[in-house]
Amino acid sequence: MRLADMMTRDFATLQPGDTLLQAVRMLRNSKRDGLPVLNPDGSLAGIFTKTNLYDALLHNRSLSEPIDSFYNRNVVKISVDLSYSEVIDAVRKIPVGTGVVVDSSGAVVGLFTKVELITSLFKEERLLNARLRAMYQAMHNGLVSVDEHGRINFINRAAEQLLGLDHASMQGSPLDSVLPQLDMARVLQQGLVEVGVKYTLNRATTVVNKTPLIDGGRVVGGIAIFQDVTELELVAEELGSVKRLNQTLRTVLDIAYDGIIVVDEASRVVLVNRSFLDFMRLEEAGVLGRPVNDILQQSRLPVVIKTGIPELNDIQFIEGKPYVVSRLPIIRDGQVIGAVGKISFRRVDELRSLAQRLEAMNSRLAHFQEELKKARFQEQPYTFDDIITISPALVRLKREAEQAAQGLSTILIYGESGVGKELFAQAIHQASPRRNAPFVKVNCAAIPESLLESEFFGYAPGAFTGAQKEGKPGRFELADGGTLFLDEIGDMPLSLQAKLLRVLQDHAFERIGGTETVRVDFRVIAATNQDLEQKVREGSFRKDLFFRLNVIPIHIPSLRERPADIKPLVHAFLRKYNNIFGMEVQDISAEALELLQAYHWPGNVRELENVVERAMNFTAEKIIRLEHLPPHLRRSENDLAAHRAGSDNSATEQSRPYLYRRLEQEREMILEALQRTGGNKSKTARLLGISRSWLYEKMARLGIGEAVKEYRVMEAKDRLEA
Repeated sequence: MRLADMMTRDFATLQPGDTLLQAVRMLRNSKRDGLPVLNPDGSLAGIFTKTNLYDALLHNRSLSEPIDSFYNRNVVKISVDLSYSEVIDAVRKIPVGTGVVVDSSGAVVGLFTKVELITSLFKEERLLNARLRAMYQAMHNGLVSVDEHGRINFINRAAEQLLGLDHASMQGSPLDSVLPQLDMARVLQQGLVEVGVKYTLNRATTVVNKTPLIDGGRVVGGIAIFQDVTELELVAEELGSVKRLNQTLRTVLDIAYDGIIVVDEASRVVLVNRSFLDFMRLEEAGVLGRPVNDILQQSRLPVVIKTGIPELNDIQFIEGKPYVVSRLPIIRDGQVIGAVGKISFRRVDELRSLAQRLEAMNSRLAHFQEELKKARFQEQPYTFDDIITISPALVRLKREAEQAAQGLSTILIYGESGVGKELFAQAIHQASPRRNAPFVKVNCAAIPESLLESEFFGYAPGAFTGAQKEGKPGRFELADGGTLFLDEIGDMPLSLQAKLLRVLQDHAFERIGGTETVRVDFRVIAATNQDLEQKVREGSFRKDLFFRLNVIPIHIPSLRERPADIKPLVHAFLRKYNNIFGMEVQDISAEALELLQAYHWPGNVRELENVVERAMNFTAEKIIRLEHLPPHLRRSENDLAAHRAGSDNSATEQSRPYLYRRLEQEREMILEALQRTGGNKSKTARLLGISRSWLYEKMARLGIGEAVKEYRVMEAKDRLEA
């Protein structure tokens, strides 16, 4: 209800110059307490009320005099667009009994009095009361209302049926006499709300919510709402059955070997099993609710939803590898409400019938393989999608690294040789806001110490003999706006560490032989396979530089700490070298995979890739077998037996596989001997009773220090001497 619905539109008006007699007649005829006075142009000049008339008569003024000296010019104007509540607030502020209603242009469109407001209030109250009673009667739950003294003033139909009450005969009765032990005292006296109270009457068991009715801070009554607990128990039992069924379905799906994905009628993912998530290297929270084509490119599940036709044992390429997939519509009441997709990972006998279809695609595959061969030498930046893992620790590490990539802080990556530190560094760069800027790598161990400074800072024209005439920018300049990756930071000479620290702090430097300060903006990612804290204690690495680099430390676990990753990594390398070599090696035998999982991998992922590449060079089949693996792995078949024997035991020191225990003992013996001889390799070999070359090979396999690099140098020297 608005003011336009309450005002009087039919009214008389006066004009300046009208006489008191004219005003008396118009007031008498209109039966109004006041009339608006309008200027000749129709604008509001004021209002003439009965009070103004009385004042004129008391002053013995003639009725022939004009009203100009008597009407009120300070008129209360009310907008015609006011709402009901705004009208009430406005009327409370009006000092007179009549207000003038105007439109948006200021023209007078009606009159409004407090009497009309009271009349409207009565109408609105009756309307609201009727609506409220209709709502109460339409409620499914029972409702009993009482006044502040605890006497019943309303019972709805649901309460009458549920509790066996009669509103007509019980209205005005004390609540305690009708609903004994309901106890509304705390609600009425203290204004407290009581929820979920169990109440039984006439064999009806209900749950009651009691609420006070408060007006102006005072409790003026209360209501009790009754819900039949029988209905709640039925709903709870049904929900429990659905929950148990859902848990059973989830368990069945998660133990299934095949990957399963379920979508709704809008092709959005509603359910996936663990095998699918592990295969796609995804988390459930990042999959549910997303369009299926965001998860599986060119998925045909939307087509199955549209047509309702199942597609069984079809071929779909996922990450460049063919898989057997089946797609079935979900139908309820004759309508397709979703679809289920299944990715089969096993190569079962029933799938042999698909060989002909695969052969028919060879010509198309050959074209793409040729294109891949042409592009294999083009270096592509790595992203987090290239980091293949199903290890929970490494999956979590990827998430943390991706989050750290969004900032500007320095990142220090720890890990043994071959775990993929550079891959992580490139992935962080590609996930950062600097992805379109340069990624500049400096291997601090590969560049001679005499050249490191010029490599970092560059040099000015003519800085030294043999320098380029135009000078040369250093790695810091080249990384301006991007990322500088300092690999093997632990091998940086102390003389350069102080200069590096200054550049990291100031982001400014001078070229060798130059005088101009060069300012750069770059982010530093450093990596090492050494214990920098130990090097700090030994004095071979600056403490202040360590703390400047170690803002966000990331430790990449070795491959032997995550043997579950060996299988997906092997398949990734098979796909890679299939593209490079133009081969079609599809899998690895269970025996060969078990041997790989039992090996200690001192060279980590890099060594595993080399083993797969070597095996593919020695196989003419579509599967890598035990005999295709390198000899030093096949000589470990006794260790494989120990691995099998210990695979079902707990991971305690006594039950650890024999292979790992023996390798740890060898590692401890070599480290102890190195400590006793002060790191002298020749003395260490004599102390252990083995040749120096065999010592280097053992240290390389066990990943001790820089033995891998030194062993290769020693081998090269031996070949030259021979």
